[in-house]
Amino acid sequence: MSIEAVYQRNVHHRGGKSGWLRAAVLGANDGLVSNASLLIGIAAAGRTSFLAVAGLAGIAAGSMSMAVGEYISVQSQADIEASDRQMEIEHLAEDPAGELEELTLIYQERGLPRELAEKVAQTFTEQDVLAAHLRDELGHFEANKAQPAKAALASAVSFAVGATIPLIGALIGTTTTKVTLIVIFALVGLFATGAISSRLAGSPLVRTVLRVLIGGSIGMAITAGIGSIIRG
Repeated sequence: MSIEAVYQRNVHHRGGKSGWLRAAVLGANDGLVSNASLLIGIAAAGRTSFLAVAGLAGIAAGSMSMAVGEYISVQSQADIEASDRQMEIEHLAEDPAGELEELTLIYQERGLPRELAEKVAQTFTEQDVLAAHLRDELGHFEANKAQPAKAALASAVSFAVGATIPLIGALIGTTTTKVTLIVIFALVGLFATGAISSRLAGSPLVRTVLRVLIGGSIGMAITAGIGSIIRG
């Protein structure tokens, strides 16, 4: 099998999507649940005239909060990766023989006999010693490298899209149907989020959708209850 064929097989694996996919799914789910809960709480409290302003404010504030939070979180991961890289560079400069032995032992632990492990370690050391240690000692792979800006953008955009869905229900509903439509639109959005997440991640559809629906429903129910108490 050629190198190109191997690459084509590997591009279908989903590990490289984990960073932005997690941020996008979290953003969409948070946007749906938080804005739907906000709108339901306000509507249940009898303050329907504030729904449009509150919904738009929730989208703006939530998107920015998600973006900043995701950027800081993923940047922390990137900082750790950079620190590990610098530490490995120093170790290689101080004790190259010891690092070669460390690499050999890693391959032995993975099942290679000593002689073959030494040859593999020596070969990788001659090709790119730093890359070999980052990959096989620390588990750093280019496909899974932390990307703060990409994660922040995915989180902000998906939050805004998710938060807009229940707002549409609030805007088209009448005084007596607003809460019902907010819930219906939010549940449809949660179903779509679960289905898309399942498709992208390759996870079971029913289990993924139910997990998203149940979690979101609990959040909305609690907020509706609080709004009703305030109104009463």
